[in-house]
Amino acid sequence: MALRTVGLIPVVSAIVGNALVTFIKTGAALVSGSSVMFSEAIHSLADTLNQLFLLIGVKRSYKKSDDAFGYGYGQERFFWSLLSACGIFFVGAGVTLYSGIASLIHPEPIEIHPLVFFVLAASFVIESLTLWIAARGLKNSYPNAAWRERLVLADPSTLAVYLEDGVALLGVGVAALSIGASYYTGNVFWDGLGSILIGILLAATAVILIRKNRSYILGRSIPEEDREEIIAALVAEPSIERVLDFKSTVLGIGVYRIKCEVEFNGPALFKEAYQRKYLKEQYEEVKNDYEAFKRFCVDYADRIPRLMGKKIDEIEIMLKKRFPSVRHIDIEIN
Repeated sequence: MALRTVGLIPVVSAIVGNALVTFIKTGAALVSGSSVMFSEAIHSLADTLNQLFLLIGVKRSYKKSDDAFGYGYGQERFFWSLLSACGIFFVGAGVTLYSGIASLIHPEPIEIHPLVFFVLAASFVIESLTLWIAARGLKNSYPNAAWRERLVLADPSTLAVYLEDGVALLGVGVAALSIGASYYTGNVFWDGLGSILIGILLAATAVILIRKNRSYILGRSIPEEDREEIIAALVAEPSIERVLDFKSTVLGIGVYRIKCEVEFNGPALFKEAYQRKYLKEQYEEVKNDYEAFKRFCVDYADRIPRLMGKKIDEIEIMLKKRFPSVRHIDIEIN
């Protein structure tokens, strides 16, 4: 999947789907007076608004780097995703829980209208479609990973859509069961309980997304597997003796920055610096001439640092070619 479409298609489809679902659920809530139906409408409205935040973040994350932000705007995605997750917690979960608790404390009769179940069925179809789009995005991004790994590796925007639509489907089921239970028992307790259950599901989803986005904003390291491969590529270079320190940061989706401290292999550098010269002949030339020896030392002192700089440039080019996600590399010499 192209980098610029990662997270964008699932978010746009979710916005359209949830906006439509919000409209029909609100109508059903007004007709029936159901607390759980009202909670479902608030849930879908919160999803729509939160996914607008996700869309803003995805679009802004593709801005090119400038003087103010030399490493680009990739982390905009995580900031707006964090705002979206907070919206799920405070607006979606908060209002839903309040509505459910209020209906238990002050129960009011609800009207079981056939329209309610029609709306729930339509919502189920729409939410299933947007969930399928999000699931397909995850599968295309990580085709060789298991589903559990995909959820761990997923970018916050696509994961947010996937979890929100998954919870929305559960919410539709909870709403149908609670409204049906209230109808058959004549007790609105089940309606309020359904609203509370939906609020708890939303709160749990929000906490998961808040924790994920927090880790990226704080400077999450690249995956361990990528780290080990990069270090192995560095050590495989003849001019590098060992890697003493390695740090990394995720700057955006598929954009990494690495910083490492290496120890160069002196003999390998010396061999390359003088590979076309006959040291024994040079030695014969300078061994009895102090001024010639000094010139040799100056040439050596000048050649090795330049060779090290050239090697670092070559290593950076090699790493960027082998690991396209590594956009920024800082190599320090011990």
